[in-house]
Amino acid sequence: MINLFLIGIGTGNPKHLTVEGRLAIAEADLFLIPHKGKDKSDLADLRTQIIADIRSDANIVSFDMPVRDAARPYIDRVYAWHKAISNIWSEAIENHPNAIRIALLVWGDPSLYDSSIRIAALLNPVPKLTVIPGITSIQALTAAHGISLNTLNAPVTISTGRQLRDHGWPLNTETLVVMLDGTCAFQELDGADYDIWWGAYLGMKEQVLEAGKLSETTSRIIERRGVSKSSHGWIMDIYLLRKRSI
Repeated sequence: MINLFLIGIGTGNPKHLTVEGRLAIAEADLFLIPHKGKDKSDLADLRTQIIADIRSDANIVSFDMPVRDAARPYIDRVYAWHKAISNIWSEAIENHPNAIRIALLVWGDPSLYDSSIRIAALLNPVPKLTVIPGITSIQALTAAHGISLNTLNAPVTISTGRQLRDHGWPLNTETLVVMLDGTCAFQELDGADYDIWWGAYLGMKEQVLEAGKLSETTSRIIERRGVSKSSHGWIMDIYLLRKRSI
């Protein structure tokens, strides 16, 4: 049976890789590395470099990520995209019949707003799955700002930019972590009521941070985000919002 390793690698800093992750890389027979276009080639390069730092004999197969069909409803679009990726993985595995331990290096942690676990479930036959946790962007964000994720004895809500934009601030929420936000959905909120801690390229040399009262930082975040994305061709960012005490 194929053993598929999903290895969390953190947020772009090779030092985020855990000892368990290093051991899995050292033992893998085949690595699958996605390419997301020329503008994001450094994401694939980083994965390749992490492998090269551990071993020089790695068998690596690169593949182009399929494009989502924007004409389809969102959930259908994502499911079809997952299926297309699983077909690519299946083909690569079939082309390497002697490879038993297959590895993918997953940004952040495979369990948090990443599709790899769901894609693995679409493989036929379904492989034995080994998930190796990684440092999440949430951890990297709070560490970079030197703050606690939660307030005393209080829950935390994790959501997406789409949810914040379409549904507004969640009920009974004091602290909200927002991921996958390409439109700066925090602009929809009354900035006087919230504090924000924002970060992009967390853990990387390009890391940028902003924090403060939302009404005072919104324009700076939007400007810095735009400049950074234009410079690098891509951006990965995340932010934490907290309701201000009245």
